[in-house]
Amino acid sequence: MEETAAYQKVTAHLRALHEPAFGRPHALREPHVTRDGERVVVTGAVLDELTGLPRTVLYTAVDGELRAVSAGRGSARGARFSPDGSRLAFLSDRREAGVFQLHLLADGGLGEARPAPEVPGTVEYAHWSPDGAAILLGVAGLGAELSGGQGSGTNTRQKPEKPSWFPEVENGTDDGAWRSLWVYTPATDALARLSPAGLNCWEAGWCGPEQVVAISSDEPGEDAWYTASLRLIGFDGGVRELLGSPVQLGLPAGSPDGAQVAVVEAVCSDRWLVAGDLLLIDPATGAVQRLDTAGTDVTQVEWLDADRLGYLGQRRLDSVAGIVEADGKAREVFTTERSCSGGGFCAHGAFTSDGRVLTVQDSYELPPQLVLDGESREVLASVANPGTDYLTSVAGTAGAVTWTAPDGLEIDGILCRPAGDGPFPLVVNIHGGPIWSFQNSWSMRYAWVPLLVAQGYAVLSPNPRGSSGRGQEFAGLVVGDMGGADTHDYLSGIDALVERGVVDGARVGLIGGSYGGFMSSWLVTQDSRFAAAVPISPVTDWYSQSFTSNISAWGNRFLDADPEATGSRAHTRSPVLHASKARTPCLNVAGALDRCTPPGQAREFHRALLAHGVPSALVIYPEEGHGVRAFPAQIDFLTRVLQWFDRYLLAG
Repeated sequence: MEETAAYQKVTAHLRALHEPAFGRPHALREPHVTRDGERVVVTGAVLDELTGLPRTVLYTAVDGELRAVSAGRGSARGARFSPDGSRLAFLSDRREAGVFQLHLLADGGLGEARPAPEVPGTVEYAHWSPDGAAILLGVAGLGAELSGGQGSGTNTRQKPEKPSWFPEVENGTDDGAWRSLWVYTPATDALARLSPAGLNCWEAGWCGPEQVVAISSDEPGEDAWYTASLRLIGFDGGVRELLGSPVQLGLPAGSPDGAQVAVVEAVCSDRWLVAGDLLLIDPATGAVQRLDTAGTDVTQVEWLDADRLGYLGQRRLDSVAGIVEADGKAREVFTTERSCSGGGFCAHGAFTSDGRVLTVQDSYELPPQLVLDGESREVLASVANPGTDYLTSVAGTAGAVTWTAPDGLEIDGILCRPAGDGPFPLVVNIHGGPIWSFQNSWSMRYAWVPLLVAQGYAVLSPNPRGSSGRGQEFAGLVVGDMGGADTHDYLSGIDALVERGVVDGARVGLIGGSYGGFMSSWLVTQDSRFAAAVPISPVTDWYSQSFTSNISAWGNRFLDADPEATGSRAHTRSPVLHASKARTPCLNVAGALDRCTPPGQAREFHRALLAHGVPSALVIYPEEGHGVRAFPAQIDFLTRVLQWFDRYLLAG
């Protein structure tokens, strides 16, 4: 592989992009700001070479530049200022790689941080209490499962050496898999567990100074999150359920005085990907108020004070930030066509006391920058460098497109295209979820998009029914019908671009991961127009998915299928059981550590295609989970993608 022209081309492309930023941040996320807006902190992803995953470093913005906040080995992330701005809490794995513990930096200066007492596990998040006297820690035991958006697998540390014959054992009772809540008091250096045994707390926030609200379940497995409820946990050990839901709940946040609780209710396909309706709950009475955010699917909430609630979210292709005032009405701080997700899946930011919002903003042609928005807009820092200049010079342009599905529903997408009039060969880039969505963002969040555009391909990233940003009714259209009407959202988009003269209808390919992998596999069994496809981390057999995945119940709910019922959608929507209809060469990609869509799913489709005489290749990366994230595996993967499309879309 390393001797091929494609590998050398991909390597040269990635080096031109990343080498100028070696040792410096190339991506930003998790922005936070003091209440007065005077100091900011952000997590930067840093590559020192094209090996492994990026390390993470905390930065502040000074005179337009990003400066490292704290010394120390390993990675640091999740920084939060205390309410008075005098202290900074953050997480670091400097003692043991991959195991994050709480550290504190005082007096607003730079330098070496003080570690807090260690918790049994790894800290996933830390929140200051409203009075600044304590810090709430969300702790995942070593062995806890990761969501698909986190890469799947588990957070387990490096295993000790075992004999080659030693078995892998699963018994369903792994005590290390639970997530718990702990409270640390800096003044006394005291650390105490808050959540009781037998309660798995997926995420939590303060509700006044002496209780917390948590999304929790009675089981620790990843599938249990989908039916988790909102509970109030007091310092006296009491636990009381505030809200259950027929769909999913996330982003719990109590007001500083404990009088109100905010939570987001949404149809969700992945933990940490919550985009939906903003609810206010009175803990005393249980009364629930659904707030009007003018069609914005809310993805983050933060209390500015006891009466004002800040939120961020997405409305169609736009990012939105707003504040719910004391009268319950929302006013918007800003709306932008740029992405504010900081390289992630959902809009995220932090509020000052006077209502300004700190976010990481980017677009396909704008590298990530740290921005403080209010009555005016201030760019505090950017990751722009000669490498990002290179990418913008070769990656073409991006613009919003819309088309109408056969049933009259309007569908949005982002079209990235090279210079010229076309028609271009097209690769349809299918997002995961299905409850997620594309925005106009740096590299479209996937390294293959600018790489393909630089080689002369157009890339369409559609938001079919089920995508975020269009409200819960739109999101719910895909539930019980994956591979149904959404199929025609993609096909009609291709037809529209062909009719507009932008795309060569004889040279169309597919690529996508997770739900995008399922649809890439499914579409080739439903339409023979596709010249090539690259399903990544797909579901291809809903029967075996039901009994091998750690989110099997999710799949059955979203498909509305009972695998024991004859003729259910587990059969009618399984690509592997329709492989005889396929004619499209497929490059099937999976990670050996993936628990959400185990690698057997890709293998089944590969075998089925070969059995029907369809060209197919299977690539399983032994150290990857849900997607291919680390170098040099990513170089190998991108090379194979480029070779596959060049071979089948450009040949002849």
